[in-house]
Amino acid sequence: MAGVQTVLVLGGTAEARALAAELTERGVHVVSSLAGRVANPRLPVGEVRIGGFGGADGLARYVTENDVVAVVDATHPFAQRIGNSAVKGTSQAKIPLLRLERKGWEAGPGDDWHWVGSLDDAATKITELGERIFLTSGRQGLAAFAGCPQWFLARCVDPPEPPLPPNIEILLDRGPYDLVRERALQDEYRIDVLVTKDSGGTMTVAKLVAARERGIPVVIVRRPARPVTETVGDVSAATDWVSEMLRK
Repeated sequence: MAGVQTVLVLGGTAEARALAAELTERGVHVVSSLAGRVANPRLPVGEVRIGGFGGADGLARYVTENDVVAVVDATHPFAQRIGNSAVKGTSQAKIPLLRLERKGWEAGPGDDWHWVGSLDDAATKITELGERIFLTSGRQGLAAFAGCPQWFLARCVDPPEPPLPPNIEILLDRGPYDLVRERALQDEYRIDVLVTKDSGGTMTVAKLVAARERGIPVVIVRRPARPVTETVGDVSAATDWVSEMLRK
């Protein structure tokens, strides 16, 4: 849309969809960019593009050629590559960038949490914690557990590709997940260890509550480091930021 000021929202998260809806409601032209790693993603309102940009140079070229006046990186906390490209690409194009990132989870009374730096570290940690593992860390990280002898229940949105652990059952499902169902799932499969990433937010927090109630240890992968950029934690603050950028 030549000549129209555009806001580019990166990410397929719930926050990205909510931001696109709010900005579109206010008459802002929004393009939401999805990585294309999920077969049938939940699409936001407004214009959508699917696929990568070709790194920072490609992103810089895209925002320049498409009259993008501001970029909001609302990708998943573990989408490190696109986060790095967003910072470098917007810097090259001299376009303002905001990071919209939900707050991470914090342990409370009764939680038995074990923080690790990577999925490889998680695969090592579970050897001292249990034998029936509930993996909720996404299909792309299952290779880290391929050499583990424990039994695994892995919940994914799309079917994973090998290598996989030899003793694994795949549960294809998509959040949000309610507490009643998470309790039943952990009981049915006799789960004694939960593995997850620090995704934060409320859509998948019920598994942590169910684990706490059952005294199940939780192995949590810390978020990767990202380049320093202006960051907000909710859609309202991101909307205000975009409005300010459009006024300038």
